[in-house]
Amino acid sequence: MSHMADAYDYRHVEHKWQSQWEHERLYRPRDGDAKPKYYTMEMLPYPSGDLHIGHAKNYTLGDAVARMMRMLGYNVLHPMGWDAFGLPAENAAIARGVDPAAWTAENILNMRRQIRLMGTGYDWSREIATCEPEYYRWNQWLFLRLREHGLAYKREAPVNWCPVDATVLANEQVIDGRCWRCSSLVERRSLSQWFLRITAYADRLLEDLERLDGWPERTRTMQRNWIGRSEGARVRFEVEGLDESIDVFTTRLDTLYGATFLAVAPEHPIVRALSMLVTGEHTAQIQAFAESLQSKSELERTSMMEKRGVFTGAYAINPLSRGRIPIWVTNYVLAEYGSGAVMGVPAHDERDYDFAKRYRLPIEQVIVAEEGGTEAPLRASYVEDGRLIASGDFTGMSSADARAAMAACLAAAGAGEASIGYKLRDWLISRQRYWGTPIPIVYCARCGEVAVPDEQLPVLLPPRNAYEEFLKTPCPRCGEPARRESDTMDTFFESSWYYLRYLDPHNDAAPWALEVARRWMNVDQYIGGAEHAVLHLLYSRFFYKFFHDRGWIAGGDEPFQRLFHQGLVLCDGEKMSKSRGNVVGIDETADRHGIDAMRLFLLYVTPPEETSNWTDEGISGRVRLLNRMWRACDRHLGGSAGSVGSLEERQAPLVDNAEEKALLRAVHAAAKSAVDETLSRRFHYNTTIAKFDELVNLMTAIATKSPQSAALRYAVETLPILIAPFAPHIAEELWERLGQTGSVHLERYLVPDERLLITEEITLVVQVNGKVRARILADARVSEEEAVALALRDPNVRAYLDGKDLRKHIYVPGKLLNLVAA
Repeated sequence: MSHMADAYDYRHVEHKWQSQWEHERLYRPRDGDAKPKYYTMEMLPYPSGDLHIGHAKNYTLGDAVARMMRMLGYNVLHPMGWDAFGLPAENAAIARGVDPAAWTAENILNMRRQIRLMGTGYDWSREIATCEPEYYRWNQWLFLRLREHGLAYKREAPVNWCPVDATVLANEQVIDGRCWRCSSLVERRSLSQWFLRITAYADRLLEDLERLDGWPERTRTMQRNWIGRSEGARVRFEVEGLDESIDVFTTRLDTLYGATFLAVAPEHPIVRALSMLVTGEHTAQIQAFAESLQSKSELERTSMMEKRGVFTGAYAINPLSRGRIPIWVTNYVLAEYGSGAVMGVPAHDERDYDFAKRYRLPIEQVIVAEEGGTEAPLRASYVEDGRLIASGDFTGMSSADARAAMAACLAAAGAGEASIGYKLRDWLISRQRYWGTPIPIVYCARCGEVAVPDEQLPVLLPPRNAYEEFLKTPCPRCGEPARRESDTMDTFFESSWYYLRYLDPHNDAAPWALEVARRWMNVDQYIGGAEHAVLHLLYSRFFYKFFHDRGWIAGGDEPFQRLFHQGLVLCDGEKMSKSRGNVVGIDETADRHGIDAMRLFLLYVTPPEETSNWTDEGISGRVRLLNRMWRACDRHLGGSAGSVGSLEERQAPLVDNAEEKALLRAVHAAAKSAVDETLSRRFHYNTTIAKFDELVNLMTAIATKSPQSAALRYAVETLPILIAPFAPHIAEELWERLGQTGSVHLERYLVPDERLLITEEITLVVQVNGKVRARILADARVSEEEAVALALRDPNVRAYLDGKDLRKHIYVPGKLLNLVAA
């Protein structure tokens, strides 16, 4: 029998098997497979150039899940692609003086190599890159369908402008007043922009979060807060001296009698109308105030600046009290939020109270506490519900009753109605950048805004130096000279539906076929960073509901059944960055320690949702584990092909001594951990790998004392199956050296035997016709049926029963079984 060298040559083994897996196309799911389907994927990466250990954690976890599910008998789809448009490529290309397409293609080449190097089992035949015309053609097609259904439209709007990246940002891309990508302060500009009407789906996006019980609660809460549904009322204030009114949304209609001013955004259309009504002095003050805010971001206006305003010189009429209320233009009201106007109720709103104090506006209390409330002068705003005072016919009512009664009264007078408000606003998709999907619209002097016909798609992105020429085009409708839309799409557009293109990546007649979507959707498990909790995940849900409404998909209207957020990987307690010089690369790790060791470390060091810390000490421990696995199996390998038999045929041997029993228990405890962590979707494979440590310790101890042990032989034969999803290369090598043909990754996973997991055992005395014929070790909780089955498997008992009929049996639980035969 040949023996392995003591040291495990991971470089040779890993290279050998990666080449073979690719050649055999091992990980392609079979379309007509009768097995249940399982669609699992990780969020597609941006091809930035080089992967590090932080990326590897995500792909290793996703790969372990896919491999486990395949070995548990599922037809697994596990694809990979590239989110390839966007600013970093364009900025990098400008800095290096190269074409963004060439820079992106080069990065994809390198990152694909690195992802393959990680031993991942992706179906590369489905690979997509969102910058390829074959992909973005369908972005354009989907945009036109959204436009046909009134969900894509263009309008003039104040937008978030990043001065460094020189482009517009969606509201979701502004974090604390700064650009999500480069952290520079965001400015406000007014531009004509394309929007998607995500607000049309606000109620469904909110309500359906309740059904997503496979999602982290924290992510669902973030989406709920972002959508920000509130029940209230819309109130119409007439403007004195003008045939105009100002609409206000409020959740506190019960405080209407306490409104002492109206605050409007400088961009509100009423401001222009008021200039015809008020003095030139007031108009000049309003204009100067508006100009002072022009470059200020939303965050600066709402949170960072002092609350300021100017009186317009005009008044509105309270629709219930009929009192005159001064109209002020303020910096803290934004045209894009709600109606762009709010009613100022200083006695019952902190912000209004501060503003009223500053400008000496009246503060009129109209709510007191239900119990013992008084009308003593307020030292601060009273913001709770209570009982109404000084509110005409509504005085004495509770806040809740007053809200309902006032809404009915306003509706009867045509001055308002109960209403639902949302914080969610429409999704701005226009980007003033080159490297993105061209928006398929043409502007013609005669025909106006014209959609590019489907048969002319894709509108190809031109070479950078031919961009001006590209913008000139004949009108698709009348043939006259016209101009193309120069904006490109937000890159979140293409990542909102890519999971469907994976299903049908070579279809040139449609973005995907309905029958393929029916077979595979929805995604069973989605894995990716929590930083996408709102943007990408909310947009994807919106798109999928639209597709569902069109009948383009079957089944439910949510794309992702389960969602898992993996944690970060730090290096010696610090976030990895090139500037710190602490980036742990994939290539150097593969060379220094081996991929299986890296995978085991990333899965072992913490539960996957927690932040991990990369240390040399930690990775060395996993290298040692692999070497100990190799040595523990050493003398049992090199058998002839097929000598092991399939797992289904193989039973655990019957053993008597405590050490061997402990070894069999360790084999099945490891299997049970892997299966439980997978099917519970906890994915705490750190506990499974800890069980591998225990198993290899026992194997090593028995190999020293009893190298011919049947339990050891069984452990050696099952080890490749147990470790295959986590350390795929060494598993495949051990499997081959056991004499097996075919890949270990196509085997069924070991089914944990509950009997072998029991630690408490008894000796069951078996009699045949009153005489003791066997003593059998059994679980202390053995049932009557199990006791009879165990007895009938015993060779000695079978010899005494030979040729006789078993008439009856007498069972004394946990002690004795008497078989009566004749």
